[in-house]
Amino acid sequence: MQSYLQLASLRLATTITLAPRIYSEKLADAASGAMASMAYIAIWAAALAAAAVLLHWTYRWWHPRSNGRLPPGSLGFPILGETLQFFAPNPTCDLSPFVKERVKRYGRIFKTSIVGRPVVVSADPEMNYYVFQKEGKLFESWYPDTFTEIFGRDNVGSLHGFMYKYLKTLVLRLYGPENLKAVLLAETNAACCGSLASWAARSSVELKEGLSTLIFELTAKKLIGYDPSKPSEMNLRKNFVAFIRGLISFPVNIPGTAYHECMEGRKNAMKVLRSMMKERMADPERQCEDFFDHVIQELRREKPLLTETIALDLMFVLLFASFETTALALTIGVKLLTENPKVVDALREEHEAIIRNRKNPNAGVTWAEYKSMTFTSQVIMEIVRLANIVPGIFRKALRDVEINGYTIPAGWGIMVCPPAVHLNPEIYEDPLAFNPWRWQGKPEITGGTKHFMAFGGGLRFCVGTDLSKLLMATFIHCLVTKYSWRTVKGGNIVRTPGLSFPDGFHIQLTPKN
Repeated sequence: MQSYLQLASLRLATTITLAPRIYSEKLADAASGAMASMAYIAIWAAALAAAAVLLHWTYRWWHPRSNGRLPPGSLGFPILGETLQFFAPNPTCDLSPFVKERVKRYGRIFKTSIVGRPVVVSADPEMNYYVFQKEGKLFESWYPDTFTEIFGRDNVGSLHGFMYKYLKTLVLRLYGPENLKAVLLAETNAACCGSLASWAARSSVELKEGLSTLIFELTAKKLIGYDPSKPSEMNLRKNFVAFIRGLISFPVNIPGTAYHECMEGRKNAMKVLRSMMKERMADPERQCEDFFDHVIQELRREKPLLTETIALDLMFVLLFASFETTALALTIGVKLLTENPKVVDALREEHEAIIRNRKNPNAGVTWAEYKSMTFTSQVIMEIVRLANIVPGIFRKALRDVEINGYTIPAGWGIMVCPPAVHLNPEIYEDPLAFNPWRWQGKPEITGGTKHFMAFGGGLRFCVGTDLSKLLMATFIHCLVTKYSWRTVKGGNIVRTPGLSFPDGFHIQLTPKN
């Protein structure tokens, strides 16, 4: 009994001693649980708030504010927009499914979103013409941020007003009619005939590659005194080829992508141009031998309008634009001629008549002969109409613009779509047919029109248009008077939306007897 009482007393004492500690621990557990609950609630509240913000932002993406009626269409997923659809491959010369399907669904004016920016696409000739005519007032030249990264922040396409006009005047020293007539015609004729002769000595030639090399070496010589034998310059064209492959590609700049290859090509080409500029700037006694020297002279003025960055971006863009678009157009042109022997016969008739009227049949093309090539001019117009090298010409609204019953909000992009005009059956009968005779009796187009904009329009009508036509005419002259040819392999076209020949276009040239 005593042992039992002692045990009971010990338990009571232990309980009395431990009670405060146990109570304290329970309070701590309760507090800890409360804090955990509060943290859990806070996390949920933050998640709900983030979801609400995301939903609001998504709603605003799909329903952007506007002071009027927006064009119909879809802006696609937030940020991504309809970029994937825009860049989807299209193995045809017809209008891209991206534009064709939306025109059918929404009409010739619709909204979309490309690489994170809202854009109004116009397949309407009247609106296109209006946009070009109102540049500097309602619209200005603009390209998506990815294009600006590719071409440079100070490229000629991003400049406006006086600076753009000043650069255009500068470029016309090289590409204007006077220099074409006095210098470039003879050099172009010699380069075309020389290249064709070298190709004829081979079993076949990949035409796009051959034309790119021909035109790059010709134009780069005039622009920068290009010498492919110099170690510093021998890889310059390869850098531009890498640049071109990813020029119109999905903008993901990670190794292995076409866009990354494009940016690396630009970086390497710019290194060469910077080195050239540094060398020439350090030699004040150097005489003007090429266009780059004229640009350097402008930089040396007491108060130059140019900066070194603008000058470098200008040279980069000119080197690219001078050869790539014309090489692509001529490649498509030869493909179309191959498929249409009646057109080749008509061309031969015109050019052989020119040779018969010469005192020296082996002389080069004269300016008078070039200007007499009426049917050739029609062929060139039809080639560039069908080639549609430029899938879209971009502008930006400077303020809210009311047009065709729609409002284009300030800051939105506008993509004028030349292929939608050039392939419109209401404008061109049987638009996919290669028919140079459709241009017969029509006046020569010297600027952009409502129904033809292969070389742009408005203030920014391409300054290289006359050079491009000259190159195409002299190449055709040498080709049809001295050679026959056949397709060896390739020739398939893919647009993404830029144009390419994924398996090349290989032809075999045979000299005429």
